[in-house]
Amino acid sequence: MKHLKMNKTVEVYKESADIAKQQEQHYHLLSQLQSLVKDLSSSCQQRLSYDTLSNLALALIDGTVFEIVQGLLEIQHLTEKNLYNQRLKLHSEHRALKQELLKKHKEALQSCKTHNMAVLRAAQQRELEALEQRVKDEQRMMDEKIVLELDQKVIDQQNTLEKAGVPGFYITTNPQELTLQMNLLELILKMQQKVCESGSC
Repeated sequence: MKHLKMNKTVEVYKESADIAKQQEQHYHLLSQLQSLVKDLSSSCQQRLSYDTLSNLALALIDGTVFEIVQGLLEIQHLTEKNLYNQRLKLHSEHRALKQELLKKHKEALQSCKTHNMAVLRAAQQRELEALEQRVKDEQRMMDEKIVLELDQKVIDQQNTLEKAGVPGFYITTNPQELTLQMNLLELILKMQQKVCESGSC
């Protein structure tokens, strides 16, 4: 019976030590966050209450949020690179089409009889204008696709961070809320950098 009581006492002591350590980490992270917030705009500082920062500090204690944010950033960078390459490819295709058309026009003009020249030039002008309109339409569609994909990435990020329990994150398109979320992400990244600099990552 005495042995059982002693084990209980040791467990209670360990739990108390763990709680104290966690409180110390929380206080340390919170004070660093409060220091970092001073670099943000005054309107953003006003929106980041003590409770929000305290909850953010709690969410950062075990390091999982840092890993989630890193993963989301990597996905975002890959997506942006992929979309950029798609746009570049489309631009190259359009340039090649225009060069091919101009070459075809030049060859046609060289073999054209003088009395048909005006008719040919008019037909070529219409053909060139049609190609330019097609290029314009395809670029607009590509840009719309890029915007939609990037908007979807933002929603995915908001959803993931909300599910991870990061305060201030939920699905929204409100520009003020998006700015606040971007500032929160900036704080998380700066905190991660500080944690790594202290050798804890």
